[in-house]
Amino acid sequence: MSANRDAREEDFLPPALPPLGTVSARISPSGGLDVLSRNEVAMLRDASASGLHGLLRRCALAVLTSGSESDDPRSTQERYPDFDIQVLQQDRGIKLELRNAPAQAFVDGQIIRGINELLVAVVRDIVYASTKLATGAFDLSDSVGITHAVFEILRNARILRPQSDPNLVVCWGGHSIARAEYDYSKQVGYQLGLRGLDICTGCGPGAMKGPMKGATIAHAKQRRRHNRYIGITEPGIIAAESPNPIVNHLVIMPDIEKRLEAFVRIGHALVIFPGGVGTTEEIFYVLGLLLHPDNAGQALPLILTGPRESAGYFEQIDRFLRLVLGDAIARHYQIIIDDARTVARVVGKGIDRVREQRLDNKDAFFFNWALHVPFDYQRPFQPTHEAMRALDLRCGQAPHRLAADLRRAFSGIVAGNVKEEGMRAIETGGPYEVRGEPVIMQAFDDLLQAFVDQHRMKLPGGKSYQPCYRIRSIG
Repeated sequence: MSANRDAREEDFLPPALPPLGTVSARISPSGGLDVLSRNEVAMLRDASASGLHGLLRRCALAVLTSGSESDDPRSTQERYPDFDIQVLQQDRGIKLELRNAPAQAFVDGQIIRGINELLVAVVRDIVYASTKLATGAFDLSDSVGITHAVFEILRNARILRPQSDPNLVVCWGGHSIARAEYDYSKQVGYQLGLRGLDICTGCGPGAMKGPMKGATIAHAKQRRRHNRYIGITEPGIIAAESPNPIVNHLVIMPDIEKRLEAFVRIGHALVIFPGGVGTTEEIFYVLGLLLHPDNAGQALPLILTGPRESAGYFEQIDRFLRLVLGDAIARHYQIIIDDARTVARVVGKGIDRVREQRLDNKDAFFFNWALHVPFDYQRPFQPTHEAMRALDLRCGQAPHRLAADLRRAFSGIVAGNVKEEGMRAIETGGPYEVRGEPVIMQAFDDLLQAFVDQHRMKLPGGKSYQPCYRIRSIG
């Protein structure tokens, strides 16, 4: 069994379980969804191209296969081609009718409570965001309107807690990582949990699951109740990265840009573990924000960390960041290798600074309104072949602008690797072309090749990686 596969399994399940069948059931939602309007139910049942049923089915199937090892969004749908979900309006509320659902979501014919709650989150977020967008309640024409949309979605999901001190640590990292990296992410989560800190991740396996798993043990030792294990995802990612079983607050944002903004608005510190292109995208997003002149002095602790086996990975990331953004970029992050206790202590001190700054500026603890997120960071990037060719990857421009386009470049490669629409675009139009200044393109290509060599980028089914991109240097 490979190290990558080890890191993604449910440790409490025997690895040799035979394939399970399907179950059909009618369930009562638990976790805060009582009624829907007739119009909302009709939208969820609408299977046309403009309806929500296809989106509901994809996201619900991802939740029902929580813990799945596949990172191919199409393989799960192919495995359960007859699965369907319908929302039924009844006098005393709603019911969810599941047809040919994965049996792993049930115990003795009863749906697992945590999965039931995540299904409710799927319905809640799809209905809320779609309704608001359809009625024009969200003004997405400027930066302020988009930030308010992010706030409203998080508030509707009951993520924002106004009476709580800062204690939420956002953990980013790859879903396909080596066993040593996964075990280390658990150690960090354990140390964070011992200090009373909650965890927020992208909700999937690997480095998104490890910190949560470590924190659960620490929280139990500290007899701490009402712990939060927040998973923030978006429709294009959830099918490839099903929520891990520890997530107890799931939020589905409409797109990757709002997902990224949600992380930095509610998080009080960021810890980044080893990963691939998706993790690198996240690194450039947050560094681009910290580089923006309007965010000078923002308190947002950023720690890059991994076991000693990952030291070379972070050395290469550090070299790439310094090359493209300048040596001064290193003042915005700290690299800590193989020392989970120090990571937790640094995070704790950093959160103390966040608390002091918010108090001084009379800012909310639960949502960082003061952080400036430029409009060009918020607009959804559609990684078409034309859009990828148009990225401006040249030195000489403002570092936060270069960081924004590098983030988009990595985002496009994520789409080509694991998102259904991106994979289709590559199949029909060939690899994306990424163009830029020779020195950047050479370092970009070297970094991506290192990810391939380290098995941080791979094709579903264990096939050898065929790049979804071509690198082209321009003078």
